[in-house]
Amino acid sequence: MEYRELIERQRAYFASGATRALENRINALNELENALKLFQDRLFEALEEDLNKSPHETYLMEQSFVLGEIRYFKKNLKKWMKDRRVKPNIGFVPNKSYMTPEPYGVVLIVSPWNYPLNLAMMPLIGAIAAGNCAVVKNSAKAPHTGAVLAEMLASIFPDEYVAVVNAPRQECGDLLRQPWDYILFTGSKAGGREVLAAAAENMIPVTLELGGKNPVIIDPTADLKVAAKRLAFGKCINAGQTCIAPDYVLIHQDIRDEFVEEFRKVIKKYFRKGDMSQMATIVSDAHFARVTSLLEGQNAVVGGGSDPERRFVEPTVLVDVPLDSPVMQEEIFGPILPLVTWTDLNWCIDYIHTKDKPLALYVFTKDKTVVRRVFDQCSFGGGCVNDVMLHLSATELAFGGVGGSGMGQYHGKASFDTFSHYRAICERKKFPEQNLRHFPFTKLKFRLLRMLT
Repeated sequence: MEYRELIERQRAYFASGATRALENRINALNELENALKLFQDRLFEALEEDLNKSPHETYLMEQSFVLGEIRYFKKNLKKWMKDRRVKPNIGFVPNKSYMTPEPYGVVLIVSPWNYPLNLAMMPLIGAIAAGNCAVVKNSAKAPHTGAVLAEMLASIFPDEYVAVVNAPRQECGDLLRQPWDYILFTGSKAGGREVLAAAAENMIPVTLELGGKNPVIIDPTADLKVAAKRLAFGKCINAGQTCIAPDYVLIHQDIRDEFVEEFRKVIKKYFRKGDMSQMATIVSDAHFARVTSLLEGQNAVVGGGSDPERRFVEPTVLVDVPLDSPVMQEEIFGPILPLVTWTDLNWCIDYIHTKDKPLALYVFTKDKTVVRRVFDQCSFGGGCVNDVMLHLSATELAFGGVGGSGMGQYHGKASFDTFSHYRAICERKKFPEQNLRHFPFTKLKFRLLRMLT
């Protein structure tokens, strides 16, 4: 595909001013909302083909998030677009100082395969609401969903406004080297480095939403039934292929065995008679091979089975896991939950510090001082107390990583801010003129200047 030609057509469309008016932005959001409802069944079918997601799971984790985001934007966009007044410099009154948001122009959104609807549409909502033109690059690993999204967006937007690129992996380098005004990338750390390097050549601002090993700390005061149920959800939904899924558990040694038993009970309730057909599968043969290789030599006390034909891995709990084993070194991105025991909370904090800053961190406890100690001493993108992944559902909570787990934030107002450049403006009247800043500089002016400032 000739990306430069597409970008030039989008630049011309952006320069026409067609994306800037509040009414036009709201109309675009309405069009997108209606299209998502019209194409809903086809999106359900596509996600089932790509990842074996049930309509219930797709609606819960993807469609409902996107529709809720659109409604939130329509309610608040007028307010966000207004200039924000700030206090002027007292030495140069009267004047009016304010921040005014402007769209960047033509933005690139690179979405991954694990939530191909959610992670393409959520940033797109922010991009068009902020007044930009956009190109969405879907993952080739979710081809059915990518095809439906391309058809859906083409049915409501001209490609000089919003375009979809379902390019193969080998074309991504050329795509990234184009002169975008902004790039939002969701994916792996390796992909994030590639995006950052390409963006640096053209001085393009970026938001990177990456992953990492998200720790869970469970102390002796925790409600283990609640912890087991909520952690099972985090590992079973989308087969653990979620950037904010719990990756490993640091659990006090006195409660490990009780937790394992509670987790086992939850899995039996989740999948009655062992029927796990509602659970998502691993996206590809290569990912299946990688995830199952992490089980080699490990002690699985729950699950541990797999089916290569379906690319399916059972929800699995590992105990007595060596810290130097591969399952503790790389992001799992699958339904495997290693348990590591501790007796001193300081050890947990020190261990977390040995890893890159995680995208999410979770603490299960009834002790508020434990929460405060962990949050004060550990850096991470976001998290929960006594739950997992729930922070992603709050529209007013900005979502993003830090350090190795990413840079920048989006969701809700943070999305509008991400895709807007805030210009600093100062307006002055002709009179009165403040001569303290003008030559010649005298001792009297200097004394007055110091008094005023």
